[in-house]
Amino acid sequence: MFFQELKEKLIRTRENIFGKISELLDGKTILDEGTLDQIEEILITADIGITTSHQILERLKQRVRKEKSFEISHVYELLEEEIEKISGVTAKPLEERVSEYKPFIILIVGVNGVGKTTTIGKLANRFTGDGRKVLLIAGDTFRAAAGGQLEIWAQRSGVEIIRQPEGFDPAAVIFDALASDKAKSANVILIDTAGRLHTKVNLMEELKKITRVIAKQFPSAPHETLLILDGTTGQNALRQAKEFSQVADISGLIITKLDGTAKGGVVLAIQQEIKIPVYYIGVGEGIDDLQQFDIHDFVKAILE
Repeated sequence: MFFQELKEKLIRTRENIFGKISELLDGKTILDEGTLDQIEEILITADIGITTSHQILERLKQRVRKEKSFEISHVYELLEEEIEKISGVTAKPLEERVSEYKPFIILIVGVNGVGKTTTIGKLANRFTGDGRKVLLIAGDTFRAAAGGQLEIWAQRSGVEIIRQPEGFDPAAVIFDALASDKAKSANVILIDTAGRLHTKVNLMEELKKITRVIAKQFPSAPHETLLILDGTTGQNALRQAKEFSQVADISGLIITKLDGTAKGGVVLAIQQEIKIPVYYIGVGEGIDDLQQFDIHDFVKAILE
């Protein structure tokens, strides 16, 4: 995505962060402790969170004192640099990783309502755009509409799907699907799971069972376990990331619905506190509106 378009998609978050900081600094020429504390408050209210905001501001204060750079004109540049440093958990892009195994198996987890099914369809579209053969497995057999919704996205993305009627044991559905010829011929397999966050014990056991049946068919899999989070929920998304990280080996994150929220700062809090890379961000309803996450562009888009 071109940078200017990303800025437009993140306009509400940018107004919530840059707009408020700009308003605070308007008319001032010199930074002081009081102004820096007010910047920290703005970051906290933008869902960057208390812990992350405090760390960013402490580093900013150290830079200001060390470089004796008290001019207001420098604050944005220094703030961008410190936010990027503290939040820069990076990983090799998935598009580059999927050639490491055949098939490359990605397990998708997340609670209902975060845009999980939509994201799976958009991921499928990205991979098929690279010329890869993609298979979807509908492992959410608890919701009647889940398989049907995934099938619609499979059609939109031009990929195959394996699903069973509601009520089937999800682990058995996934096991049988992975044993099929379709699975063996695929380059990438995306596995949906039920979006339930009931008790941690039940969630852990269910995910463990699914992971075991995947490994029986392909011992090195799943090669990625991606957690989908709804950016509009702010700090609740951070709590979900912490809870899922306790019960599953989450290797990457996808943050959805960032185009419609002023709470996009939570992306920075999640990366800093959970130390798990964000692979993609959702910035619209279109099939192409799942974009690879770049910390440099993201920070510039919300502060420039």
